[in-house]
Amino acid sequence: MIQNIFRGVRAYFGAFQLISKLKLWRFFTIPITISVLTASLIGFLAYSLSDNIGHYISNIWQWEFGKGAFEVISTFFSGLLILVVGLVLYKHVVMALSAPFMSPVSEKIEEYYKGKNHSHRKTSFQEQLVRGVRINVRNLTKELLLTIPILLLSLIPIIGVFSTVILFLMQAYYAGFGNMDYTLERHFKYKESIEFVKKHKGLAIGNGIVFILFLLIPIVGVILVLPLSVTAATTETIKEIRVKELTE
Repeated sequence: MIQNIFRGVRAYFGAFQLISKLKLWRFFTIPITISVLTASLIGFLAYSLSDNIGHYISNIWQWEFGKGAFEVISTFFSGLLILVVGLVLYKHVVMALSAPFMSPVSEKIEEYYKGKNHSHRKTSFQEQLVRGVRINVRNLTKELLLTIPILLLSLIPIIGVFSTVILFLMQAYYAGFGNMDYTLERHFKYKESIEFVKKHKGLAIGNGIVFILFLLIPIVGVILVLPLSVTAATTETIKEIRVKELTE
């Protein structure tokens, strides 16, 4: 799996050049707009709500002794919680709404590697949107259910270090999952796609690691993250689909 993680990361190195070569930038206008607006809204909510939620949580501490320290900790934790949950929501909202615009990009990249006569399922704009929403609601639910207990574990000394790494890798996995599905939706049904990603966890994690790191870059990150991550995911997913077809 570690080798596949590196493959997922390395795929980004040729992504920018491939987008330019195939003249795909025009397809990213709407997804980039969705990305910027969603990130701005989540950032505003995180900034606005962290103090209020922290103050509310601090009221649980009924004693005067240590009340100030508890309020500082609760404010920090609430801000972290909003930020992490916001990042989870950002990924899935953007990926779901961008599905009808990302699928044509993925298809053009696949045509470049396999030719225009290769066989795959034909799906409409509506089907791509429904598929994107279905996949991302499924992933969002699973990710949120796992995120809360992991965040609670992060408060425990020593264990907190490992839980932070686990949280990061989990976020990366589901980000890569979404990026890979833009290609998978043309080849596999819903459940088959889920099984495919499970068998190629390394590629999903590798792709998602760079995806998450991009979001740490102010402004530029939310603009470039989708074009580069989808292109990188598509190139590696195509390779694995070809391997699967040859072995069947």
